[in-house]
Amino acid sequence: MSHDGADAPLAPSEPRVAPEDTEALRCVEVALPVPLFRTFTYRVPDTLPMPTAGQRVVVPFRTQRDIGVVLGTVAPPAGVTLKAVQAVPDDTPALPPPLLNTARWIADYYAAPIGLTVRSLLPVALTRAAVPQPAQRTRRMVRLVRTPDGPLDSLLAREALFARAPKQRTLLELLEARGGEADAVLLLQQAGVTDAVLDGLVRKGLVRVEREVAVRDPFTSRAHVEPPALPTDAQRAAVNAIVAGAPGQTFLLHGITGSGKTLVYIEVLRHVVRTLGRTAIVLVPEIALTPQTVDRFRGAFGDDVAVLHSALSDGERYDAWRALRDGTRRIAVGARSALFAPLRNVGAIIVDEEHDASYKQAETPRYHAREAAIVRAREEGAVVVLGSATPSLETWERAQRGRITRLDLPLRATGAALPSVQVVDLRAVTRDALAGRAPNAPFDETIGVLSPALVDALTVRLERGEQSVLLLNRRGFASFLECRDCGDVTTCPHCSIALTYHRVPESLVCHYCQHRAPVHAKCGACGGVAISRRGLGTQQVERVVSERFPDARLARMDVDTTSGKWAHATILDRVGAGEIDILLGTQMIAKGLDFPNVTLVGVIDADTGLNLPDFRAAERTFQLLSQVAGRSGRGDKPGEVLVQTRRPSHHAVQCAVRHDLHAFVEAELGERRSPAYPPFVQLANVVVSSTDEQAASRAAIATADWTRALLRDRGVRSVEVVGPAPCAIHRIKERWRWHFFLRTPDGGLLSRLSRYVAARAPAARDAEVRLVVDRDPVALL
Repeated sequence: MSHDGADAPLAPSEPRVAPEDTEALRCVEVALPVPLFRTFTYRVPDTLPMPTAGQRVVVPFRTQRDIGVVLGTVAPPAGVTLKAVQAVPDDTPALPPPLLNTARWIADYYAAPIGLTVRSLLPVALTRAAVPQPAQRTRRMVRLVRTPDGPLDSLLAREALFARAPKQRTLLELLEARGGEADAVLLLQQAGVTDAVLDGLVRKGLVRVEREVAVRDPFTSRAHVEPPALPTDAQRAAVNAIVAGAPGQTFLLHGITGSGKTLVYIEVLRHVVRTLGRTAIVLVPEIALTPQTVDRFRGAFGDDVAVLHSALSDGERYDAWRALRDGTRRIAVGARSALFAPLRNVGAIIVDEEHDASYKQAETPRYHAREAAIVRAREEGAVVVLGSATPSLETWERAQRGRITRLDLPLRATGAALPSVQVVDLRAVTRDALAGRAPNAPFDETIGVLSPALVDALTVRLERGEQSVLLLNRRGFASFLECRDCGDVTTCPHCSIALTYHRVPESLVCHYCQHRAPVHAKCGACGGVAISRRGLGTQQVERVVSERFPDARLARMDVDTTSGKWAHATILDRVGAGEIDILLGTQMIAKGLDFPNVTLVGVIDADTGLNLPDFRAAERTFQLLSQVAGRSGRGDKPGEVLVQTRRPSHHAVQCAVRHDLHAFVEAELGERRSPAYPPFVQLANVVVSSTDEQAASRAAIATADWTRALLRDRGVRSVEVVGPAPCAIHRIKERWRWHFFLRTPDGGLLSRLSRYVAARAPAARDAEVRLVVDRDPVALL
C-alpha cells in the first residue's frame, strides 16, 4: 500500500506519528528508490526481526525485489492485503536517527521523493545484495624521458620528428599535459590510439613504460604533515569561540587566503575528538580535496581519518563507510556526500570553502551540502563551521543579521602580505599588437593569450627558479570552429551549444553530453575551407606557453588531464616537489593549493564567466579571482598576480584586485535588490524538458499558468511566477528545455509550493515531458 506524500495545496505539512505498540502492529512504512512522492506499507512476518527506523529491508515491488529503508511503524490499513518484507539484512540501522531526520528534511525542503533521497545517503554497495570487494592489481605507467638538449627542445625539431607520425605527437603532447606521467590504458584511451603508437615513442627514447602495483588509495600511504604547533592569537580566539559554541550553533570563519583556516579546523577537531570523545565531518569541494588537504588532517589525527572522494570504487567507498559506522575511523574528510558518513555522536561539521557551487547536487535530490550540514548538526547537537575567504552572499547576510556568528582572520598566518595585483587591459594589448602588424598580415589568434607584462613576469620567475600558476576557466583548445565564408559554427547535434575544439586528441567535443565529432577541413554548410578557431581554451594556452618557454616544465590540470584515477594527486605532488615550473589549469587549481615557491599567478582571461546570463556571474568571478590570487606569495617570497581582462572597471574585477570583500558585497547587493534575487528572496527554478521542442514549450506554459491559478485561487500574493522562457542553454542531451522560477521571501511557503508543483503540476503527470524543481539554484542556465 502506498502513502501519497504531496501536501494539500500550500498547507504546512505535519509529521506522521508512529504508533507506540510496535510489536502488535508489525507493519512498517518503507521508502523505495522510485521517483514518486509516496511511501509504501509492508507487513513484517513473525519469522523476521522487527526492523527499526533507518534499517534496510528487502521487499517485493512490482515484478521484482528492491531494497528500501524503513521510516517507522504504521497502523495496518483496513481491508488491504499487504505484501510481506522478505529480509532484514542489517542488525542496526544503516541510517541512524540524525541522518534519517536529515534525509526527511532534504526531501521536504528540496521537493524530492523521500525514497530517492534516502537512497542517495547510502553507498552504492548497500543498494544491492552483493558488496564488491576491490582487488589489488598492477598497472602500466608511461613516463616522459627528460634529457637535456633533447629532440623536443624546439618547435621545428618537433615538427620534423613527427612529420610522419602525427599520432605519436598527439600521444606525447597528452602525456606532457598530464605532467609527464600517466596510466597507459587511460592515456591510450583518451588519445584514441593503440599500443603500437606508444611503442613508437618508446623506440625513439621519448618515453618509458614501467609496471607497478596500483595503489588502492594513495591518500592512505602518504607521509603525514604535522600542522604548526602554535596557532596565532586570531586563530586561537576563533578556536575558543567555536568550542564554546552551543549545540547546533553555526559559525562563519571568514579568513583571507593564507590566514590558516585549516589550523583552526584542526584545533577544533582536537577538542571535539580527543577531549570530548565525539566524531567529526570535514567537507571540502571535490577540486580542493588535494593531497595537501588530506595530509594536514592525517598529520594531526593519523588513522582516525577516513577520506571519501569520487575516485573510490564502490568497494572502497563501502570499506570507508563501514569503518566510520563501526567507529574505527572517527573523522570523515571528503566532498559533498561525506556529509552522510554514518558517524555517531557527531560533535562538529566543517564546511570549507562554503561558497563553492559544487556543494549543490545536480541530480535529485538537489540538496546543498552547506544547508544540509546545518540541519544534521542541529540533529546531532554539533557545531557547524562555514569557512571561506569569499563567503557566499547568503551566508554573509545571515551573519549580518545575527543568524550565524562571524569570526575573522584578517591576516596571513605566516605574516606575509597579500600579493600585489595588476590588471592588464586586453583591449589595449590587442590594439598595440594590431598597430604593429604588417599590412595584409593574417590575424594572430593568440594575441592576448600572454600579454607582454605576463611574459616578463613568467621570465623572471623562471630565472629565479620560482613557480607560476596560470588560470583559464575553459578547457579545450578553442571555444568553437567558425567558417569565415558563411559564418557557420559547428554545433552539437544533441545540445544547443557549439562544439569545443580539442587538439589533443584532435576532435570536436560537447562539454554537456560528451558527443565527439571529427574535425573536417571543409565547412559543412557551404564547403568553404576558411575555417577559424575562435575563443581560447587551456590546450591552446599550453601550446602558446610551451612555444614561448620551451625549457619550462609545464603541467596542465583540467578535466581532460585528471580523468584518470589519482591523476590530480600525481600532478600536484610534482608541483610540490619542484618538478613543475608552470602549472596551468581551470578552476581546480584555484583552491586547496599551498606551495610556498609559487610567487606568480596569471589569470589568462578573467571574463570567461563574467558575461554569463546568470545572476551569480559576478559573484563567481570575484570568488574565483580572489581564490586563485591567494595561491601566490604564501611563503617568505612576495607574490604577484596579473589579471588579464577586457572589463577592467567591473566591480568584480576591481574588488578582487583590492582584496576588498566588503566593497564587493556592497556593490553586488545593490545589483540584487531590484529585481530581487538571493539573498533578499528565495528561488525555485522549475525546468520542463522534452525531446519534442513544442511539447516542452506547451508544458512549461501550461505549468506556469497552472501555478499562477493555484496561487490566485488560494489568495497568495507573496509568490511571483517569473516566465516561462527557453533556458539559456535551450537543448541538452536531446532534450529541449524551458523554465520559469518562483520568487518569494517566504521560505516555508516556497517549500510547500515546490513540493506541490513537483508532485501535482500537469507536467509532472505528462509522460512526454520531464519536470524538475530546483530549490535554491546556484545557476539559472
